Amino acid sequence: MRLVSLLPSATEIVYALGLDDDLVGVTFECDEPPAARQDKAVVVGGRDTRGMTPAEIDSYVKGRMAAGDDLYTLHADALADLAPDLILTQDLCRVCALPSGQVSDALDYLGCRADVLSLDPYTLDEVLDTIVAVGDRTGVPDRAGVLVAGLRRRLAAVAAAVAGADAPRVAVVEWVDPPFTAGHWVPDLVSAAGGNPVAARPGARSTQTTWDAFAAANPDVVLVAPCGFRLDGAAQQARVVADRMPGVPVWALDGDSLVVRPGPRLIDGVETIAAVLHPDRVPAVPAGTATRVA
Repeated sequence: MRLVSLLPSATEIVYALGLDDDLVGVTFECDEPPAARQDKAVVVGGRDTRGMTPAEIDSYVKGRMAAGDDLYTLHADALADLAPDLILTQDLCRVCALPSGQVSDALDYLGCRADVLSLDPYTLDEVLDTIVAVGDRTGVPDRAGVLVAGLRRRLAAVAAAVAGADAPRVAVVEWVDPPFTAGHWVPDLVSAAGGNPVAARPGARSTQTTWDAFAAANPDVVLVAPCGFRLDGAAQQARVVADRMPGVPVWALDGDSLVVRPGPRLIDGVETIAAVLHPDRVPAVPAGTATRVA
């Protein structure tokens, strides 16, 4: 089966299922594992936002969406040339990837008969369900079952380690300028790590908020995991949060690796958050995944 992934988390799922030889096309943002972007055809492009501030990125995104313009460019002819059997995409967030309807329209126009599977999880359990769905559609349900069972064992191990401990109030900042709450599966990560998510929207879209609203939630810990940023960028933004919320411990997390991409590495995120919240019960934070800034 010839596969094309139009979002980074789907690419990670494909590799985790051992289907990398079947993957023929990816997006410009598919950087994990690094071989994905190096060895596969890139069929979706977009603006390189490196060097832009969070406020500039927010303004750009809102401006494009208000005008009805797309944030991504589908290289439709290149996609058709790959002759895919299955395309993995999403309808969860227009900021994150092309919606499935736009992909289907392009395929119809080109006369391409590929199937389209939309992966749209809102909770951590639903993220694990998407792995099963990809395994089923690609003919490797047993691999998917083994992978998900292993991930659930790791979640159970964290739950056992933090059982009986006080659950600190945890606010996760998904964007700093303007500030956005934690939504979708992110509050589930906090709960699974032995925390009590506050200023959050479990199973719902992240929304713009205010620093006063974050402060009113009275968090014991603030985690900064901005979408599209690794640890260095998150640490820079976490210093802004520390200035806004003095006296509260503030940690920066590698958002792309641990928090915002709905794939297998979310379990790494749970383990890292647990290490931040319960250092006396969980192994130390892995190097390069999180750092305290205040």
